[in-house]
Amino acid sequence: MTMLRYSAFAGAAAALPLSLAMGAPLWVAAAAAALTVVGIADVLQTKRALRRNYPILAHFRFMFEAIRPEIRQYLLEDDQSAAPFSRNQRSIVYQRAKLDTDKRPFGTQLDVYQAGYEWINHSIQPAPVNGHDFRIEIGNHPDCPRAQPYSASVFNVSAMSFGALSANAILALNGGARTGGFMHDTGEGSISPYHRENGGDLVWEIGSGYFGCRNEDGSFSEKNFAANACTAQVKMIELKLSQGAKPGHGGVLPGPKVSLEIAATRGVMAGVDCISPANHSAFSTPLEMLAFIDKLRNLSGGKPTGFKLAIGHPWEFFGIVKAMLASGITPDFIVVDGSEGGTGAAPVEFTDHVGTPLQEALLLVHNTLVGAGLRERIKIGASGKIITAFDIARTLALGADWCNSARGFMFALGCIQSQSCHTDRCPTGVATQDKLRQRALVVPDKTSRVAHFHQNTMKTLAELIAAAGLTHPSQLKPHHIVRRISPNQVKLASALLPYLEPGQLLDPTLLSKLPPVFGLYWPVAQAESFHPLQ
Repeated sequence: MTMLRYSAFAGAAAALPLSLAMGAPLWVAAAAAALTVVGIADVLQTKRALRRNYPILAHFRFMFEAIRPEIRQYLLEDDQSAAPFSRNQRSIVYQRAKLDTDKRPFGTQLDVYQAGYEWINHSIQPAPVNGHDFRIEIGNHPDCPRAQPYSASVFNVSAMSFGALSANAILALNGGARTGGFMHDTGEGSISPYHRENGGDLVWEIGSGYFGCRNEDGSFSEKNFAANACTAQVKMIELKLSQGAKPGHGGVLPGPKVSLEIAATRGVMAGVDCISPANHSAFSTPLEMLAFIDKLRNLSGGKPTGFKLAIGHPWEFFGIVKAMLASGITPDFIVVDGSEGGTGAAPVEFTDHVGTPLQEALLLVHNTLVGAGLRERIKIGASGKIITAFDIARTLALGADWCNSARGFMFALGCIQSQSCHTDRCPTGVATQDKLRQRALVVPDKTSRVAHFHQNTMKTLAELIAAAGLTHPSQLKPHHIVRRISPNQVKLASALLPYLEPGQLLDPTLLSKLPPVFGLYWPVAQAESFHPLQ
């Protein structure tokens, strides 16, 4: 066994004098010398035991480990294996973005008798397909005399910041949003020049760092906020409480990555660590949070204003809803971010085991608003691995009014799921600040692909709901979705999932009859604090 471990090293060391003695070509001697030097270095170094025990040979192991994801993706990956997105999911985005055919012959590849399989019931009398530009109105708040409602598509670009994405990626996303008539969420990194250049509709996300609307000490600045919020391109204001991929976790953009451009966009100092705190400093209670949202709405001139969150402790969201009832202040919208959402970088434990998946989070938000009698005043957006028209239809049927997608639109830009976003070495120029790598992303071409992906997905959604006998996605309800429970049992989502009736939470005598989450946590939630009553 020892001979095997040192065979490559011994072979290289022996080949060097032999090649010189036998008059072999110079490159043979050079190669033997180089390998001998590598072997000596391996044996003498002290950081890697594998190199000491397997000089030269260990490097083959490191090489194959480095390209393992590529080997799996290109040679071994199953079409249906979602890690995190399957080849079929990625392919449908590429096809629709490139205007290639997205049709498939010979029947479904899915096991329709496997638990978890879902479908939408169709009608014997399908509705006519009369267009695909499905829109909903957000805003027109009764408490805001200067309300500026926004007509939004039911499918939009989710929050991704400049800094996480490249300048060219932002340009293409926003250009596609303008061409296709949908909205583009800025992410918490504020509004960069690349968000503005093409003039697409923006949702300005305000995070705990208050980038673009902060004072020098990191606190919220009304003056700086109003200057950005009142520009015509900004259509909605979104206060970010948390995100699905790493809820309850702040962020740091290291100083070396804070370029002059990013510093100017965010309103921070170049070369200094850019901190996104885990908590907001502008409020500390549900009542204060709603007052802050109302302030943002007024400072923006009445633009639709709401918040985004990943659901964690149920009593915290219940406290926000109780604060709505107590203060009379309601947001225009709430975006629910499922724990399956993505991010450029997060601790594995947060990605895998923190936060509520989209289905349960969406149900909690929808049911709470219905039970409190507030659902008609507040629209709900949803995000978390939404790619296809069926994903959209299913999410709207469960309780959302519109959907956002981040990684779907990244695929439209050319992302190949290399999962190197955190390394600044994105192979397609989507998630990098490397100027040379960004050049690979040709903005006019990718702009068209973003618009095509949206348009073709909406066309398929139109056909899907027409097959169900409907004329608008807002007509989708839980009873339209069917889920297989076992090989011989299926249930409608309306029977499988709990749904509250309007006002049920306002009657204390009904709490014991509601799902346990409401019976346990609604009574202890309070508008005056995010903490439960003891």
